[in-house]
Amino acid sequence: MATKPGTGRILLKINHSTQDPEFSRRTWKLIKSAIREIHLQNASCLSFEELYRNAYNMVLHKHGEILYNKLKKMVDKHLKVVAQKVSSAVDEYFLSELNKSWIDHKTSMLMIRDILMYMDRTYVEQNKVHSVFELGLILFRDNVVHAPQIKDRLLKTLLSLVQKERAGEVIDRILIKNITQMLIDLGVNSKNVYIEDFEKPLLLTTASYYQGESQAFITTCSCPDYMKKVEICLKEELERVSHYLDNSTESKLREVCEKQLISNHMRTLIDMENSGLISMLKEDKIEDLKRMYNLFNRVSDGLNLMKEVISTYVKEIGKEIVMDEEKTKEQGTFFQSLLDLKDKYDHLLQFAFYNDKQFIHSIHQAFEHFINLNPKSPEYISLFIDEKLKKGLKGVSEEEVDIILDKILMLFRFIQEKDVFEKYYKQHLAKRLLLGRSVSDDAERNMISKLKTECGYQFTCKLEGMFTDMRLSVDTMTGFKEYIQKLQKPLPIDLNVHVLTTGFWPTQNTSNCILPRDILLCCETFKSYYLSNHIGRLLLWQTNMGTSEVKANFPSKTHELQVSSYQMVILLLFNDSPKLTFKEISDQTGIPLVDLKRNLQALINPKNKILDRESTNKTIEDSDVFNFNTKFKSKLYRVKVMAVVQKETPVEAQETREKVEEDRKHQIEASIVRIMKARKTMDHSNLVSEVLKQLQSRFVPNPIIVKKRIESLIEREYLERSKQDRKIYNYLA
Repeated sequence: MATKPGTGRILLKINHSTQDPEFSRRTWKLIKSAIREIHLQNASCLSFEELYRNAYNMVLHKHGEILYNKLKKMVDKHLKVVAQKVSSAVDEYFLSELNKSWIDHKTSMLMIRDILMYMDRTYVEQNKVHSVFELGLILFRDNVVHAPQIKDRLLKTLLSLVQKERAGEVIDRILIKNITQMLIDLGVNSKNVYIEDFEKPLLLTTASYYQGESQAFITTCSCPDYMKKVEICLKEELERVSHYLDNSTESKLREVCEKQLISNHMRTLIDMENSGLISMLKEDKIEDLKRMYNLFNRVSDGLNLMKEVISTYVKEIGKEIVMDEEKTKEQGTFFQSLLDLKDKYDHLLQFAFYNDKQFIHSIHQAFEHFINLNPKSPEYISLFIDEKLKKGLKGVSEEEVDIILDKILMLFRFIQEKDVFEKYYKQHLAKRLLLGRSVSDDAERNMISKLKTECGYQFTCKLEGMFTDMRLSVDTMTGFKEYIQKLQKPLPIDLNVHVLTTGFWPTQNTSNCILPRDILLCCETFKSYYLSNHIGRLLLWQTNMGTSEVKANFPSKTHELQVSSYQMVILLLFNDSPKLTFKEISDQTGIPLVDLKRNLQALINPKNKILDRESTNKTIEDSDVFNFNTKFKSKLYRVKVMAVVQKETPVEAQETREKVEEDRKHQIEASIVRIMKARKTMDHSNLVSEVLKQLQSRFVPNPIIVKKRIESLIEREYLERSKQDRKIYNYLA
């Protein structure tokens, strides 16, 4: 080596001996001898520095191709011998021999690569051929692994070992892991060898194996037992991946197993008699349902199938409840059954189905479907709330009250005709407030607050107005009592009046009954006082909504009777006559016949028999004669005579429905006007769609009715049809 000062370049002094024509032959001979020693595992006696220098010189002088080809030929020849040795190994040692040969070969190629490192960096890069180590992998693949006497035997051996492990035998997992890793390495930067030589056949045999196993399981096991076996199989297969298969095989193996074990038998599992999905639902088998959810969640459409079956079943169960005549006779039983059903499926959703939103939505749709099959559902839910707020929540803590009301509200959400519910709720609330039957004002206000949150201010404004009236009535009565004291003339009876705003309360236009003189005097006194303080108002007495406390002297004892205003009027007649006919009572009281019969029925009820009836008919007839029951006895001083609660008559139901329909017309028109005022111009289909959307929180409008209300608004010149297109409406200010 010599360096020219100042130039910064390195000059290589070439020994003329390297130009010897025999140079490449002699150099290869040295390298060949060294490779042979490496194959014989005698590398410790070699000088790798000298060998590297010789290989370096050979490549430097353009003999890289000779070196590469001679190496390839030599390794190829060596591996043919190796293949013969491997193929001659007995089955018991076949994989071990192959693994040993593979390890030895890799070790040899790493040493050879170190010797030929310069060739890798120059000749291989320039000529785009395989590196020394990659060449060794390819040659091992072609000469050993793909040798005709080895390839099929290797696959058969591997599959046999996997099958033995599935059968419960213990195998050498580390050895198999080494072999599968060898197949991956032999792919040279890809997994083609592993996939084609082993993975694909493994997946095929796995599918065949589990096809047979699943058929055997399905014919001998119940649904829960089958699923437990499937879980074990899937777990074992995934463990197999982690122990000796490539990670990329996991998803493919899982898909094959899930198809054979789950997808192909979903319907059969669900429909299994006495152990399928319906049976699990009936018996609240949380763990089994959770297991089915987890397994079916692994495959496409698995959860959809479960969801559909559950939804159909819930609809059937719910339909049985809402259409059960026995349950509907007792509204409390009817609605409690629905609450119990809701609690059951809320529990299942939380603990078996992980609160899956699709399952929640499906079950909610099922509830909405069957609850609205019974047109009386809005009335029944109001009656159920009425029962709870009268006495059902007595002694219950505030937190528990809140939970109960929330549960009721959940079912209320499913009712489509919320306006019908509002009608009945208003009637029932009125009775609770006026008769003082509410268990708690806080519970009442809590319920209204929840309804307000759910349906908006418009829904509850009248209900809140009823509470306002009750509060104002207390102030009014305080003022009235002060007014009476100033008159210095006490009233013959203690009168307590609730002043109700007509628009808030479900008042009825009933004919007033004929009140006794003393009571009429008290009423006129109150009327005079009230109108003097509220000029321009009109007072109408709702005698059908009042209550009274009457002292009754019986031979055995004096009792205080708590009765309705109608019952009080009836009883006072017996002060003047011990015996009266039904017609005489009717003529002297003026009480409507339906109400008169109801109240007389309560007075002759065996539980509190204040009056005697001479006939024994089940129903009250016009010819009946009534006597004051002088033999009446009770341990209680204060006796409560309840009015006979009767179901809503068809006529009353029809009247309620007509009122609802009339209110709906106004609501539909108001919605149309609101929309058109904002949009100015709109086509028919979009207008109807928007109206349905706005009103669905209260009821589901009939598109035909919406069309009629549009026509009515056009007639009254709120809207007009476009002259260009009759399906388009314009708003008229």
